[in-house]
Amino acid sequence: MNFQKIPPVETSKDILDIAFRKARERGKQKNLKGNWLEIIRKKESLKLDIVKESITSRLQKIYEIFPKFDELPPFYTSLFKLTQDDKLYLESLYSVKWAIKQVSDLHKDHVRRVVKVKTRDDAKEILTQFYGRASSVLKQISKRLKVLEEARKIMRTYPDIKELFTVCIYGFPNVGKTTLLNQLTGTKAETAAYAFTTKSINAGYMTINKEKVQVLDVPGTLARDNKMNDIERQAELVLSDLADVIIYVFDVSGTSGYSLVIQEELFKKVKERKDVIIYLSKKDIISEEKILSFKYPHRTLREIKKEIGEHLKNKQI
Repeated sequence: MNFQKIPPVETSKDILDIAFRKARERGKQKNLKGNWLEIIRKKESLKLDIVKESITSRLQKIYEIFPKFDELPPFYTSLFKLTQDDKLYLESLYSVKWAIKQVSDLHKDHVRRVVKVKTRDDAKEILTQFYGRASSVLKQISKRLKVLEEARKIMRTYPDIKELFTVCIYGFPNVGKTTLLNQLTGTKAETAAYAFTTKSINAGYMTINKEKVQVLDVPGTLARDNKMNDIERQAELVLSDLADVIIYVFDVSGTSGYSLVIQEELFKKVKERKDVIIYLSKKDIISEEKILSFKYPHRTLREIKKEIGEHLKNKQI
């Protein structure tokens, strides 16, 4: 699912300003027919219609384009709950639906009244009352619209997960997972020399044996089963729900700040759950002797792709 397509959420002030401007512009038309009272009634009714339509259509687009949990695949539902306040999100979304109904009901009431007016002043007063009450409704959901805009910004960081054979790059923070993703798939995910550089899931793709393979670089874990933060839980979610194969990245250089002992402890846990390919990162800054003395079989980039191809073939059989 591509969350990049969700447009920015307008503020309540912007929605009202656009609606009132449209009403002013249409109110200047002079081709209405009838006596002076009929023309006043038609003109003010037209303004009511325009304001109502402008507000409700914009709110309806917001309500429709934002995802509901029953429409999302389980992975995204879980990811959402890890990264956001799902209860506040739903309350905000349904407040938009509430506002649509409130403005629509106000419109019906004021249209019924304006078609019965006897004077210009009465018609203007009804229009003013509608504007004020519609504004009040929008102001009541002002904070909710801001919640949805913040939710949109977070959702833009979600990867576009596809139903493909999936490889998860896993390991401690700052061991070189994102660099490996870039090397395997040609993506340009950002890296930096500090822990938890990756705060969300990066996705890349490569073709092996004419088949498209999804590669996910997940935030680093600290192997704290009962004390995971939300960033670490994203990694765990990919590992448990999506990964067909794990590439476990070992940093033997020591620059990540994590000893081989604790990296090995996590590796042993992971290999009990999934098929694992080992990759040694940062080999350009360590000695050949250190590489040769590493006790686990590990793969080069070319060998990783070949082994993934074997896993892919086995899954298709």
